Amino acid sequence: MTAIVRGRMREGRWVDQQSLYAPPRDLYWADNTHFGSRFLFDRAGHLFYSIGDRGHEKEAQDLSRPNGKIHRIQDDGRVPPDNPFVARGGALGSIWSYGNRNVQGLAFHPVTGELWASEHGPRGGDELNLVEPGHNYGWPAITFGINYDGTPVSDRTEQEGMEQPVVQWTPSIGVCGIAFYSGDLFPRWKNDLFVTGLVGQELLRLVITGHKVVHQEVLFRKIGRVRTVATGPDGSLYVVLNNPGRIVRLVPAP
Repeated sequence: MTAIVRGRMREGRWVDQQSLYAPPRDLYWADNTHFGSRFLFDRAGHLFYSIGDRGHEKEAQDLSRPNGKIHRIQDDGRVPPDNPFVARGGALGSIWSYGNRNVQGLAFHPVTGELWASEHGPRGGDELNLVEPGHNYGWPAITFGINYDGTPVSDRTEQEGMEQPVVQWTPSIGVCGIAFYSGDLFPRWKNDLFVTGLVGQELLRLVITGHKVVHQEVLFRKIGRVRTVATGPDGSLYVVLNNPGRIVRLVPAP
């Protein structure tokens, strides 16, 4: 199960470890499915983190369980008093959103500050979501994907009270890390969202207007499984690839 600690590196040693989150022992299941953990700090110092459904898909709708959720805590592990479910009996106060199958990327829009997330679907139905506090993102009640053996997960792709993805990818691209471009080397890409794909082995550029994706472009494909992307301090784009494992840097053409 996902646990979170913080500590310091001092003279090459890990010291001052503190536990920020550890679930009850009865949630440590003997499988290796959908840990789906990503970390992201906002400007106020809150830590957002995700936990996948861990293969217990129906629990993504259960507010008493941590899996299948995005959480928000303070950097010392305390639950902020303005979290959406703090006052609801039986709900975990750290939950920020729920119905999330397996979040692989988290990013704040550099202008609006809004939280965006990429999420693995099953066979098809990868998602990009605009994450708002207390909202239900539907898994497994609604999905555009199917089970890996070809059987249906659900007979619905929408339901009242559940959010629709801003974008869904079917067939799946194996969506992974995401990042908004915030540098100056590529002025035409300012504030565009870059999305990585493991199965598709591709890096996508998405142009977002308001809450809609108005354009998608494949920058490159088939040079390895694309794990994550980030804007570097020099304004370059840094991309992590698997098979073979390497980090590449994208710069403007001469």
